[in-house]
Formats: sequence, structure tokens, C-alpha cells
Amino acid sequence: MAIAVDQPRHTPTRAAFASWIGSALEYYDFFIYGTASALVFGKVFFPNTDPAAGLLLSLATFGVGYVARPIGAFFLGHIGDKFGRKRVLISTVVLMGASTFLVGCLPGYDQIGVFAPTLLVILRLCQGFSASGEQAGANSMSLEHAPRGRRSFVTSFTLNGTQAGSLLATGVFIPVSTLPQDQLLAWGWRVPFWLSLVVVVVGLLIRRGLSETPAFIENQQRRTLARAPLSLVFRNYTPQMVRVLLCSLVSTVSTIFGVYGLSYAVNIVKINQTTMLTVGIVANVVALVALPSWALLADRIGRKPVFIFGALAPGVLMFAYLWSISQANIALIFAVGILMSGITYSASNAIWPAFYGEMFDTRVRLSGMAIPTQIGFALGGFAPTIAAALQGGDAGAWTPVAVVTLVACLIAAGSAATARETYQLELHELGNEPATQSASVAIAS
Repeated sequence: MAIAVDQPRHTPTRAAFASWIGSALEYYDFFIYGTASALVFGKVFFPNTDPAAGLLLSLATFGVGYVARPIGAFFLGHIGDKFGRKRVLISTVVLMGASTFLVGCLPGYDQIGVFAPTLLVILRLCQGFSASGEQAGANSMSLEHAPRGRRSFVTSFTLNGTQAGSLLATGVFIPVSTLPQDQLLAWGWRVPFWLSLVVVVVGLLIRRGLSETPAFIENQQRRTLARAPLSLVFRNYTPQMVRVLLCSLVSTVSTIFGVYGLSYAVNIVKINQTTMLTVGIVANVVALVALPSWALLADRIGRKPVFIFGALAPGVLMFAYLWSISQANIALIFAVGILMSGITYSASNAIWPAFYGEMFDTRVRLSGMAIPTQIGFALGGFAPTIAAALQGGDAGAWTPVAVVTLVACLIAAGSAATARETYQLELHELGNEPATQSASVAIAS
């Protein structure tokens, strides 16, 4: 018999808000690095290489952050499933804020030589480690607080916050990017990183006041928390984890749009960087509305059709977007960029927190989401580096980049098609572990 756990009626709203603002602050930090790697880091940390090689190295440091994400997912997934979602969310916001602030304090290559890019990589690894638990922790928290029939909508606020963080990061860089080149390289790029101190203060204040989820508390009271969540999730949920990993390849759209597309336009085609940053801002503003709209639809018709559309449509539109950049057609860049990133990609981005989380039961939900998504995101994180290598310095060689993006989206859509539909199930019905196996699970003391 389930143990009743009281939950104030306003708790789902508080959980959604905590997920939103926490993700906004966390991913502000994560995304300002991506913007800086496309516009500044090649000149600050790799000045002795030719421009194309410096840009490639700079984008590689962006991708390095994704290497730490699978490692962090194993660690933070274990912590979150054994000791609670709240503990993970507090830890991630502190680590992300501190490492980002320190990036802004780093001397350049001209001051300390090779130690500068080395320290940059170390801090980027810390960012990736933190990000690995942020979304899975926030998604688990909001999903387990949400009522049936509203889970997709409530969990979408995590990704809405991610978009808001990207919007804030891009918005902060616009005035900075207008500085004279010498001031931008000397100190201007550091200001957005120093502002990350706000992350630590605001994030801690909000998340410390949030209660643990009723589902986790119930397992805690019944003493049915898994002593080894990682062992349990790999033993009983390997097919779901593979499915989530492949679905997560749709994130290639985001990194190609936000990092490679920006770099291609500014550094190769020579489009004004403020113009391209504005494209990102407008697309993210549109996404703030599109995300909850797609999530509401997924609560009505199911997760699979919305996700599959949100994978296929932006994969096709990437051809039009990169072509419009190659032609320096500003009006078309705005139109296709908004349609691709702001509207169609939001369909998959809005509902994956519920779609993935509903594949697992409460005891392994954070691990089950965190590990495969972070491996998939790691592959997507290196997409800008791969794209820059494929293109070289040829402004017209964008087609292979679009093809790679479409292939990733086709894999994600095909994997989603194999999943079962879960939008009408109760929380305790999620996952696939037979009740008869519960006796074999090591009980946490």
C-alpha cells in the first residue's frame, strides 16, 4: 500500500518555477561560453594559430564541456536517485556559477601561455559536469510534482528556462560585441562571465525552499530506495536508455544553430555579429511561447507524434537555414531561423523531459534520464567542431553540415517511434520493472 504524502496544492507551480529559473540561470552560464567560443576565444586563447585553426580549437573547447557531462551524469544520477533531487539541484547551481565566474578571470595566452587554454578547458569540464545533473534533476523534480494530464506542460518549464538562459546570454553579448575590438578582447568578453555570481545567490535562495517530491519521499518512507541505482537502471532499463540516447541526438540542431551557424555567418560569410546574435534572440523569444504550447498539445495527443515532428522538421529546415547564411540573405536567415529553432525544434525540446522521464520509475528516473541524454548531448556538443572541420574555410561548403544534422534528426525520430506512449499513465504505472523484482533490490539503509 502506498504511503500518503501530503503535497500543498501550489507545489507543482513552485516546482515548475524553480526548474524554470534554475535552468535559466544555469544555462545562461553554459551558453555564454558557446557565444564567446564562436566570437572571442580563438583570439584570446589561441592567438598564435591561423584564424581557421584558432576558431576550430575554440569550438573544440566548447565541445569539451560535453565530455564531462556523461561522467557527471553517472555521479549526479546516483546522488539524485539515492539522496534526493533537491540535493543535486543545489550542487549544480553552485558549481556552474563558480566555474563560469572563474572563466571570466582567466588571463589570456599572451599573459600565461599554454596555461591559459589549459585552465579554460578545466573550467569548461566543470561546467559540463554541473550541466549533466541540472536538467535531469529539474525534470525529475517537476515531473514527480506534476498531476497526470499536466506532466508535459509542467516539465516543459525546465526547457523554457533553458531557452530563457540562452536568450539572456545572447542579449548580454550584444552590447559587449559592439565594443571596439581591443576592448572586447581585453575585458569586454569577461563581463557576462562575472555576472554569473548572480547564479549562485538567486539559485540557492530559490532551490533551498523547494520540497522534495512526494514520490521520492514515499520510497524513502517505505525504505525502497535503491542502494545502487546505477546497477538497477542498467539491469532493467537498458533498452530505454539506448532509446533516450538516440533521441537526444536531436540536440544537434541546437548546437549547429547556436554555435556553428553563428561562427559560419560571422567568421566565414562576414555577416555582422550583432545581426546574427539578434536572430538567436528572436528565435528564443518565439520558443518561450512555442515550448508550453507544444507541451500542452503533447498532454492531449501524446508524446510521440509531437516529438517526431520536432525532430524531422528542423532537420529538413537546416538546409534552408545554412543556404540563407551562405547567400547572406538577412531576411531569409531570420525567417528560417525562427521557424526552425523557435517553432519546430521547440516541439521536441518541449516534451522530451516528460517523454524521457516517463520511461523510468521513480527509483532510477534521474539516472535513467541523465546518463543517456548527456551522452547524446555530448555527441551533439561536438557537432559544431565536426561541422567546422567539414567546411574548412569554404563559404559554400555547408551542405555536408546540413546532411549530418538531418541524419541525427532521422535517428532521433526513428528511435522515438519505437517507444510506448505514456501520456495517459499514472506516475506509479511508469517504468517496466515487475513488482516481483522488488525483493531483489538492495534497500537503502
